[in-house]
Amino acid sequence: MADVVVGKDKCGEQRLVSLPLSRIRVIMKSSPEVSSINQEALVLTAKATELFVQYLASYSYRHGSGREKKALTYSDLANTAEESETFQFLADILPKKILASKYLKMLKEEKREEDEEEENDNDDQNDDDDEAES
Repeated sequence: MADVVVGKDKCGEQRLVSLPLSRIRVIMKSSPEVSSINQEALVLTAKATELFVQYLASYSYRHGSGREKKALTYSDLANTAEESETFQFLADILPKKILASKYLKMLKEEKREEDEEEENDNDDQNDDDDEAES
């Protein structure tokens, strides 16, 4: 394997990755297409996941408000997922937070728009029916 050591486990032994391999194995086995997992594939998946999370965090920190506060916030991650083409696939997983009152207001507006569309469709159908009777 690689000579790079990330940290040490509970027993003081050196580890190549810091994510728990048993959890990653459970996640990988949850896929119906996977029957067995090679140890090397497991370690590589863990390492790739760590690198991805590090890149996402550093990108969000650099491009968000984190530099000013010296902290990484959820909103920084959500903004990155929404604005960066690279991380667009995370937009559903990291949605922007909104207040419940704003969400309820959005739902009311959508319902009102749907009702207006239905009224317009009904008016159009009634006009067509009147023309057909003439």
